[in-house]
Amino acid sequence: MSKRKGDIFTRFTSIVSIWIGRPWVFTTALGILILWGVSGPLLGFSDTWQLIINTGTTIVTFLIVFIIQNTQNRDNLAMNIKQDAIMRKLGITDDDLLGAEDQSDQRLEKKKKRMQRKAAKKK
Repeated sequence: MSKRKGDIFTRFTSIVSIWIGRPWVFTTALGILILWGVSGPLLGFSDTWQLIINTGTTIVTFLIVFIIQNTQNRDNLAMNIKQDAIMRKLGITDDDLLGAEDQSDQRLEKKKKRMQRKAAKKK
């Protein structure tokens, strides 16, 4: 992916993630569900009536997952960079801590328990 396309996608996902977190978006979605539910008796609870909500919610969910994942990946990367900068500024030079996001779950669990033991000893 070219840098320009990446920038466009990043801007797009940032804007969409901000918009979908707004109260009026939730209210609108709830209103659509209520309208759909009320239209059930009018449409005889037909297969088409059910298909409308199933298709709509599936498409929206599918697309929103990618937007949320992109936003979370970017936020996590930015947070890691900021934490690394703070650790370096404080003189914390433990390379295992600086690169913790790249380690396995098992190794992180061991590290967490070791840190908890150290903290308990200091009390």
